[in-house]
Amino acid sequence: MSLVWKLLRSHVSVPQLTGFFFANLFGMFIVLLGFQFYRDVLPVFTAQDSFMRSDYLILSKKVGTAAALSGRTHSFDGAERDDVARQSFAGKVGKFTSTEYKVDANMGIAGHSVLSSELFFESVPDDFIDIPLKDWHYEEGSKEIPIILPRTYINMYNFGFAQTHSLPKISDGLVGMIDFRIFIQGNGHNDLYSGRVVGLSNRLTTILVPQSFMDWSNAYYAPDAHSDPTRLLLEVSNPADESIAKYIDAKGYEVESDKLQAEKTTYFLRMIVSLVMAVGLVISALSFYILMLSIYLLVQKNSAKLENLLLIGYTPARVAMPYQMLAAVLNIIVLLLTLILIYVVRGYYMDMIVAVFPQLESATLLPAILAGLLLLVIVTVLNVLIIRNKVMKIWYGK
Repeated sequence: MSLVWKLLRSHVSVPQLTGFFFANLFGMFIVLLGFQFYRDVLPVFTAQDSFMRSDYLILSKKVGTAAALSGRTHSFDGAERDDVARQSFAGKVGKFTSTEYKVDANMGIAGHSVLSSELFFESVPDDFIDIPLKDWHYEEGSKEIPIILPRTYINMYNFGFAQTHSLPKISDGLVGMIDFRIFIQGNGHNDLYSGRVVGLSNRLTTILVPQSFMDWSNAYYAPDAHSDPTRLLLEVSNPADESIAKYIDAKGYEVESDKLQAEKTTYFLRMIVSLVMAVGLVISALSFYILMLSIYLLVQKNSAKLENLLLIGYTPARVAMPYQMLAAVLNIIVLLLTLILIYVVRGYYMDMIVAVFPQLESATLLPAILAGLLLLVIVTVLNVLIIRNKVMKIWYGK
């Protein structure tokens, strides 16, 4: 083995190996950084509310002068709800039910009052809620109400109140710190309730309560009041289906969430990242070619001496081993340096992302590490096989 190493060192082309090293480093860095960035940023566009099932749209009617002059109402009657349910793209259709009574609420955190205002609650059928029923249920007579808050409330607190009052910021895992006091008046009753926050919503702008509480409280505090829903919750299999947009435009409805826009944004994000990774793969392929060319030249220069080693009893595997080790070691060093660079760059852009989206759960470098290990195995195996094939040609040629 030492004889082969001596032959290898005497004919190593430092410029060629240096060119391979940096080309491979640059190519792998682009590929892995693009993949890691995609995995880090994708939740910003596609994160689902932790409590609601995916692929749903919130429908409402357009609000404008023309609609007001035509006498068109902003609520959905039974016939309109049935028409939506009959569409081919429609799965389950639910309605938003609103409170028919007066609600005053006070939200406090760590003993500090953050919000005090008159509000109204809404509810949707439990089929649309992805929370265990034991956590999303109201028993008549209980003074505790499970609620889901709009995330805008928490963002307002995190970026305004918390910073100016040196209070801790609230994330999804700390919603239990929120103290919610609810005052309800109606039908001669005045009662105080406490709200237990079980989730945060990216799409809803109102406070959500269980359907069981909504049905009971409307009957108890406003038995004579009734109004049609102004919004519908529609479950679809493909939010980007063209027939959905055509139907909404034809009916003069609006989609009150950014689901369709998020689908388009995610598509373009995937396309851009794919192009960047394709460039990185091309650079990596070129670096692979440079390494193979360098090793081929090394083997070619030493072909006569390698043939003598084979003749005196060295096996092709022992003769090929130093060249294979050289390729493997270079590949491992490239991967380690690439992961270090990605760690540094990722720390920079993740600080900016988390500052804008504090609710984003912290991820790890695991996607880049796994992808890098996969590339390392593939490239190294190809290196080993090609080098072995070259040495075997010398063996057969002798």
